[in-house]
Amino acid sequence: MGKKLAIIATKGTLDWAYPPLILASTAAALDYETEIFFTFYGLQILKKKPPLKVSSLGNPGMPMPMKMEKWFPNICQALPGMESMMTSMMKAKMKKKGVASILDLRNLCLEAEVKMIACQMTVDLFDMNPKAFIPECEFGGAATFFEFAGQSDINLYI
Repeated sequence: MGKKLAIIATKGTLDWAYPPLILASTAAALDYETEIFFTFYGLQILKKKPPLKVSSLGNPGMPMPMKMEKWFPNICQALPGMESMMTSMMKAKMKKKGVASILDLRNLCLEAEVKMIACQMTVDLFDMNPKAFIPECEFGGAATFFEFAGQSDINLYI
């Protein structure tokens, strides 16, 4: 019996979409049976066209160009257009550094047979359309997660 990794993904921003996908794809490459349970805002990662953005607002550890984190006040980060600008800057930096896109990582996970579960309760809570999600994901509740997590060697909450 091989090793198992269970991940709960709860965040729906560009920067928070990377950890569960990187860890899951790496674990699958190391022959771990891997499952990600996407709940609340993490469900954005499973959408056919994920609307992922990044924001420096409320993220004091985020390094910004020209050391802006030291002199650019939080109030300015809330201005209209800042989130789009920060997202564009982050995507450009990732591309320049050769970092895989979220869609590439998600596809890599699917190719490696990482099981992706969308939290049915959250889908119902937010009146989400199940057709908005990739067809490869399954829908289930907390019991579905615990069935796998209870047998897992590693459980991560991201």
